[in-house]
Amino acid sequence: MIQVKDKIFKRYIDNSAIQKRVMEIGKQISKDYAEKSPVIIGVLNGAFMFLSDLSKSITVPAEVSFIKISSYEGETSTGKVKNILGLGTELENRHVLIVEDIVDTGLSMVHLLDQVRKKNPASIKTVTLLHKPDALKHQVVLDYVGFEIPNKFVVGYGLDYDGFGRNIPEIYQLTT
Repeated sequence: MIQVKDKIFKRYIDNSAIQKRVMEIGKQISKDYAEKSPVIIGVLNGAFMFLSDLSKSITVPAEVSFIKISSYEGETSTGKVKNILGLGTELENRHVLIVEDIVDTGLSMVHLLDQVRKKNPASIKTVTLLHKPDALKHQVVLDYVGFEIPNKFVVGYGLDYDGFGRNIPEIYQLTT
């Protein structure tokens, strides 16, 4: 058990399980993109740890870029997505991988896919460490999924509670 701000969390996914799954996803992406050089777009702030480890396990040449959006306050989705840092990378005729830490309602991913499609990429695939199928409100195709989890609040490995907990190397689930 750990405390992040005023909440108590219990360990849910340990670091060795995370690293094993990240390596598997990296291996599959390397196979799928063997003849391509994808642009990997990490969604800040949450995906920074996942993207760091994932990019080290991808063996094909790849460009890494970032976008920053926000849709959460505390432990609740606001239902709106704000662009904070836009895309600075040319995407036309490029193979794009969007890397998220978590897909729950799907709102952020729908927003990101719409933004990237406007740049006329050759292809778009989605990668997420965590997926909460029971929370999904917007239909999205997730091409690479690390773990499906129940609709409970989690922190660690890049995920936060009001900005805290991102540096925890494992994933913890809210106890109450």
